[in-house]
Amino acid sequence: MTYESVDQLQKVLARKVFHYTKDAKKAAGRALGTLVEIITFYLLKTWDLEYSIGIEKSLPEFGNPEITHNVEYSLHPILRRDKLNLENSKLPLTASRIMSELNESQFPTADFQKLGMTLLSNAGILRNSCNIANGEKSNLVATLAAISSKGAQVMVVEHYSKPYAIFECKRVGIEEGMRKGPQTIEKAKQGAYVAKSLSSLQKIRMASGELRGLIYKSNQELYLKPYMELIAEIISSKDPELLRDFVLTVGVVSNHGNWFTSDNHNKEMKVLAQSYDWLVFLKDEGLAEFITEMLLSPARLLKPARNAFLNSYTAAKKKNSFTKVQMDYKADIVLRKYFSDNLPRIEKWFNVITPKNASMSKLQLQISELRDKNWRAVHLL
Repeated sequence: MTYESVDQLQKVLARKVFHYTKDAKKAAGRALGTLVEIITFYLLKTWDLEYSIGIEKSLPEFGNPEITHNVEYSLHPILRRDKLNLENSKLPLTASRIMSELNESQFPTADFQKLGMTLLSNAGILRNSCNIANGEKSNLVATLAAISSKGAQVMVVEHYSKPYAIFECKRVGIEEGMRKGPQTIEKAKQGAYVAKSLSSLQKIRMASGELRGLIYKSNQELYLKPYMELIAEIISSKDPELLRDFVLTVGVVSNHGNWFTSDNHNKEMKVLAQSYDWLVFLKDEGLAEFITEMLLSPARLLKPARNAFLNSYTAAKKKNSFTKVQMDYKADIVLRKYFSDNLPRIEKWFNVITPKNASMSKLQLQISELRDKNWRAVHLL
């Protein structure tokens, strides 16, 4: 079954899933926003970035740390890691239990303040990128690698607090009878402000329209070059002066009557395109494929994901187990496989708006190159 637009899909979801709510179309719209976030999250995991991901981290502005901004996904340098083999798979897998299993010589627990988080609950709800402890300049994050009757495997990584990249998802719905949602430009401006404020790489536009990049070095030198040329230099560099406070900013936008299309930009899209280093567009066809294959005509593989979604959006729901933060573990397993098996097709769900003539494979390459830097040397740790 195919749908002409995401708006049509939203109406189908409103009728079939959210009919019990006071405003079924608005509830379906919020769920669509969650699905955009889920697609982005599992794409990052499939790109082998799972252990770098932070979710809803509060990040300081460059040069102005008193102001912070929450971002959906941040990718952090991994300073060290340890794979734990827990012999007893009894639930819950709590932060306290995981911390007690850490190698004290590798992760001195006195350097961190333990948090009351649960990686996997009694109900089988997984906490993605589970932050189990905070330190002065870093934090410990636990990820469930596998679990069986024999035990559980948990990867614990130490994230440096400053990320090397962020991903944010932008989607705004429209009300019946309106061409545009009233908050679209304001949300675009908010996203643009955050994208411009986190990184040491500053944008300067010439009178000709040419975009240049400027980085301030600690010796008070101002380093200026054409913007995309400077980004490429930073990403390929080993120079701590260029890398130390650089954050690659990536926006993911989806259509719903507001952003128009990836080829027909309205004001909101233009604001975002000139603010993020990368702006990628999740096409209607891609979102429709995912919703159809997971919810409306579910493939056998994805039935646990469908069940988790439906259980999270019923009138009798107790807790949402289908979000970027908390996910039903069985749903997580099948979503991982689905994205891994279909990665080339899923990457085609996206069009790159900026940089011009770029591709998703190039974005993955840049992110991977940043991930693999010697961040201890960069930050003198």
